[in-house]
Amino acid sequence: QVRLVESGGGLVQPGGSLRLSCAVSERTFSPITVAWFRQAPGKERQFIGAFSENINLNNDHAYYAESLKGRFSISGSGAEDTVWLQMSTLKPEDTATYYCAAARGAVVSTARTSYNYWGQGTLVTVSS
Repeated sequence: QVRLVESGGGLVQPGGSLRLSCAVSERTFSPITVAWFRQAPGKERQFIGAFSENINLNNDHAYYAESLKGRFSISGSGAEDTVWLQMSTLKPEDTATYYCAAARGAVVSTARTSYNYWGQGTLVTVSS
């Protein structure tokens, strides 16, 4: 069991930055992997990246979808009670509902089905 609550979404201009937060609470298991996904209207839910203190990939606790690496970065608090998604150089095509999701253990997976717990999502709109 775990509760995930996203926040920080809103309207941002193209080229701008935004940081989303995922508050992780009521967790009954450890370790945990927290991922970020997004879903634009009419499109499939897309993996952005994931974070776990128990993952170490080239000295990084996070891993990303190749297409988004560089503009998006994920970090977490030491206790993994908050995981952040920092987005920069935003484009209109980044407009979507952004979700955080969690899986038991140190999971290296981009598949939606690997994550059993989901937040309600936060809407990000990139528009001038």
